[in-house]
Amino acid sequence: MDQPKRYTVTAALPYANGPIHIGHLAGCYLPSDIYVRYLRLKGRDVKFLCGSDEHGVAITIKARKEGKTPQQVVDHFHGMMRDALRGFGISFDHYSRTSSPLHKEIATEFFLKIYEKGGFEEKETEQYYDPEAGQFLADRYIVGECPNCHYDHAYGDQCERCGTSLSPTDLINPRSTLSGAKPELRTTKNWFLPLDKLSPRIREYVESHKGDWKSNVYGQCKSWLDAGDGLQPRSMTRDLDWGVPVPLDGAEGKVLYVWFDAPLGYITSTRELLPDSWETWWKDKDTKLVHFIGKDNIVFHCIIFPAILMEHGEYILPDQVPANEFLNLEGEKISTSRNWAVWLHEYLEEFPGKEDVLRYALCASAPETKDNDFTWKDFQARNNNELVAILGNFYNRVMVLIQKYYNGQVPTPGDLLDEDQKVLKGLKDASERIGGSLENYKFRESLFELMNLARTGNKYLADSEPWKVVKTDPKRAETILFVGLQVAGALAKLSEPFLPFTAQKMQEDLHLQGGWDIPADGKLIIDGKLDAPGLLFEKIEDQEIEAQLNKLEETKKMNTPVSNIPPAKAEVQFDDFMKMDIRIAKVLEAEVVPKTDKLLKLKVDTGIDQRTIVSGIAEHYSPEEMIGKQVSVLVNLAPRKIRGIESQGMILMAEDSEGALHLVHTDKGDTQPGSQVG
Repeated sequence: MDQPKRYTVTAALPYANGPIHIGHLAGCYLPSDIYVRYLRLKGRDVKFLCGSDEHGVAITIKARKEGKTPQQVVDHFHGMMRDALRGFGISFDHYSRTSSPLHKEIATEFFLKIYEKGGFEEKETEQYYDPEAGQFLADRYIVGECPNCHYDHAYGDQCERCGTSLSPTDLINPRSTLSGAKPELRTTKNWFLPLDKLSPRIREYVESHKGDWKSNVYGQCKSWLDAGDGLQPRSMTRDLDWGVPVPLDGAEGKVLYVWFDAPLGYITSTRELLPDSWETWWKDKDTKLVHFIGKDNIVFHCIIFPAILMEHGEYILPDQVPANEFLNLEGEKISTSRNWAVWLHEYLEEFPGKEDVLRYALCASAPETKDNDFTWKDFQARNNNELVAILGNFYNRVMVLIQKYYNGQVPTPGDLLDEDQKVLKGLKDASERIGGSLENYKFRESLFELMNLARTGNKYLADSEPWKVVKTDPKRAETILFVGLQVAGALAKLSEPFLPFTAQKMQEDLHLQGGWDIPADGKLIIDGKLDAPGLLFEKIEDQEIEAQLNKLEETKKMNTPVSNIPPAKAEVQFDDFMKMDIRIAKVLEAEVVPKTDKLLKLKVDTGIDQRTIVSGIAEHYSPEEMIGKQVSVLVNLAPRKIRGIESQGMILMAEDSEGALHLVHTDKGDTQPGSQVG
């Protein structure tokens, strides 16, 4: 398509329930900033917009745990996230928040416009309700046993142990996180966006970007569209008390679904920045809308948000959604709950002045097409072997030699040899290659081209040896250093999207203006006096990296539960085991042994007889729970009296690391009593 008149570029709204880590930075904030900085250098008309996502269940859960209000939680993290991103040079034109009065107004207007057009379907559905807390439960307020891996603390939307997506009704033995009560299914009314009916328009929109969108983005969208049951209606409202209230009669106690509310934050940010001209950036067909996100947000930005915009009818649709995959840390998935992360605010404190080093390391290993891994050793190597040894080394050599031989004055070149002209011509070629990669959202490729330019400069100096030539042919040495200086100037301009702090220093040393374009003859710096340079980068020592690795190791230890599991007992022979007669039995009667807290008196059917067994499980199972259960019983254990009752066998139990006892039984509920185990 023709070059657009303007660009509206957004980065995913960070969720205000915790600080930002390197996975967030690598996923969308760094690539979006690189892209926007490039567009600005090219003279394009661009607005870069973001803000904090401050509604949703996770925030209410955090507030409840910390004894705070949701507003107190989001106020704290809004400032923390904004300052951390600013610290890394993420150059938003405006950073907003979704708890603002203007956002409430915008989200309300949007919802009502679609509602008045008949764009929602009103439906009554069954949803879990906590009878003790007196409220409907969002997915994250319900936990229970995962039907897939049987983890006992799976959430109503996902099991964090096995990763299976769930709905609350999938859980076994669900319970409310508010009161611990068993939730009840009750009927509630909500308003749904009929994605099934909108599917043809959404499909047409998605398929129009085949070959244009990244393969991971297009493929995920197609998998949703082509699934067996296709797109399904999705509720745009929730039974919750934190968020934008649903502006309808009969909708008390309901708020807008966070994924209806949150993307509208981009529009809020634009209206706050440009109150009189914001519509141009969202409704004019000559505007290109680009969303930078992580892969977990693809469906919302490529299907649900476009569907909302379609139903409203006045807005342009996203043109590009260059989503990245996930970044891991030291071979493990980044986890905020386990504190397995590199937090941006901590990095800024521990590595002052090295913001560009992390920007470089994350861009060089960006998870553009597949999940990638950040390691502290690689971070050190990127700094020491590339930034220090290649880019910093070249720049320092040129600048120091010019200070030494010409007192900082720009050298005056003589006749240019073929090798000189090749280097100078290559500067514009390099700018076009780097820019072309950025236009196509290939950030790793563009960074590689930038470093190749620094490698070219190093090779040119090494081959030309001006420190030797100056003794025999001073004019030739002056020409060589003039050419080297032009390479340094090109690096100062072209590195700005990637290394903005370093680029600013270089440009100040060189008295060079910004902008992307490089003359065809490669001559950027013709005359003037240069400032004495300082080192662009410093080596990172082993002890600094060891400190970070030790920090992660301590985190791992804190998250590794202390095992109370006893070691294996002494070895026995097979014949010893075969002497035991273990059978499935059914509990017929159960009662607490008088004057005890731990003992139950059980009457069981072993298939060969009915007998009495005394078992110390009263703290873990009530008599009512035991009746009808099938248990494993050691039937040929010699009888012994317990509290005056003859116990004729032993029920097999398993004790976990917390000391809780669990029955050992079969996964079938209809095994015939008397069936042997072994």
